[in-house]
Amino acid sequence: MLDSSKQEKADYLIIGAGILGLMIAKKIRESNPKARIVVLEKERNVACHASGRNSGVLHAGFYYHPKSLKARFCREGNFWLQNYCQEKGIPLKRTGKVVVAKDENELETLELLYERGKANGVEVRMVDEKELSEIEPVARTVEKALYSPSTATVDPVSVCKSLRKELEGRGVVFCFSEGYRKRISQGVIETTLGRRIEAQRILNCAGLYADKIAKDFGFSKEYEILPFKGIYLYTKGLEGRLSTHIYPVPDLQYPFLGVHFTLTVEGKVKVGPTAIPAFWRENYQGLANFRFSEILPILGWCTRLFLTNSIHFRDLALEEWKKYSQKYLLAQSKQLLKQKVSVSSAGWSRPGIRAQLLDCRRKELVSDF
Repeated sequence: MLDSSKQEKADYLIIGAGILGLMIAKKIRESNPKARIVVLEKERNVACHASGRNSGVLHAGFYYHPKSLKARFCREGNFWLQNYCQEKGIPLKRTGKVVVAKDENELETLELLYERGKANGVEVRMVDEKELSEIEPVARTVEKALYSPSTATVDPVSVCKSLRKELEGRGVVFCFSEGYRKRISQGVIETTLGRRIEAQRILNCAGLYADKIAKDFGFSKEYEILPFKGIYLYTKGLEGRLSTHIYPVPDLQYPFLGVHFTLTVEGKVKVGPTAIPAFWRENYQGLANFRFSEILPILGWCTRLFLTNSIHFRDLALEEWKKYSQKYLLAQSKQLLKQKVSVSSAGWSRPGIRAQLLDCRRKELVSDF
């Protein structure tokens, strides 16, 4: 516990108890067993936002540009997390993934993904229609499909709770229901409870608010985070039949992967997600977590990008709004399935919000972050 009556000191202060903050704390503890590590978290538990509201898919790393940090971390993270889940007895489903082409025009991008996978050191195979039927009988493609055997699914909340238990057992101090308020001086911050913490190293893992904290320390001057809301639709008709994730060939202009089928660790099947700009950073549902101060900056950037159609933002927004119709979302997903396979809605999942980085100078959505 921290003493609220005086300025506390730490060797490392980590802001945010999502998967990134927890993993950094784990790596620091392994390399420095005696360091005083403090994790500051504004919520009452770990993984309350993006780390606990994502699809749970452990991607293999073939989507990303070779030599990008995202490609490297995705490949290494996939390997490490699968081993960690096995070691700790955390639910893990080694599903694999197929990326299928809806028409011949997508074959060139499919080949590009294959080449990226090989360059990134990821196990990928190009398969024909017959081989696809053996891997995933319900999926359809045109001529070829990409198969990624190392893609898997986990329960992200269980992973984060396991990390918390491990870290608490190794002396890491967690401060829940206490967030970052402001920077006082170099290495000193004030929390939302009015306490001051001095640290030799401050690590910003604050997700949707990472840019705000970065600006307090002189970074991220030309960057903003735009929140994108993602919602999946649970489906009926594929339980027990679907064995792999089914993804479309993505439009590489955007950092989104298109409408796809995801198999959860419980065996449920989801389709989606949406990728709609949220009006404020934690705009999950209704007026919950409403912050008026966040609306104008977010709307300002979205309006600017929409009117100029920079990065084809207008096209993206108009397409994504259609996905709030369950009928439209299901129609999109059925393009990935053989004609005789039927699927219907079983209700919306819990929404998640992606912290998407925007390069304000170039007016581009940043991919490698």
